[in-house]
Amino acid sequence: MRATRWLAAVVAAVLSGCAGAGTQPAIYPQAVFDHRVSTSDVTVYWSCTRAESQVLRVEGVVQNIGSGPVEFAQVELVAVSAQDRNVGSTTASVREIVIQTNQHSPFLLQLRTLGDEARFDLYYWYYAGEAFGFGRPGRREFRSMARDACSPAQHRFPKATP
Repeated sequence: MRATRWLAAVVAAVLSGCAGAGTQPAIYPQAVFDHRVSTSDVTVYWSCTRAESQVLRVEGVVQNIGSGPVEFAQVELVAVSAQDRNVGSTTASVREIVIQTNQHSPFLLQLRTLGDEARFDLYYWYYAGEAFGFGRPGRREFRSMARDACSPAQHRFPKATP
């Protein structure tokens, strides 16, 4: 009898741990982030802050708003001079390899600035489609960008309350 109770307690603990492992923390991107852009597959939300005087921090999420999975989503922050030259960049992948419909995955970019940047452009790309695997039918690559991503006037939307 005692062994049965112990076994039941262990099984319950393992199952509750497994149930929580795949869940996402509650996040309402519209209430947290300042900027957004969308395609038919994803919405990218982000905010730009200065962690230090010479470090630009861009933190955000990629949310799958399409009907199929999104794979291998990446973001890149590019510093552009007044002469339209790239003067620095950093790239990051989102945390999840596969983002399911209505799921979101976070990213963090940190770029050391030089002081002669005129703007910062945010590039993002991903694979979308019904079939997994490279070269399979139904899967396509998508690339896009948000020009002047940290501008106080570009890609902004009114913050919503949860």
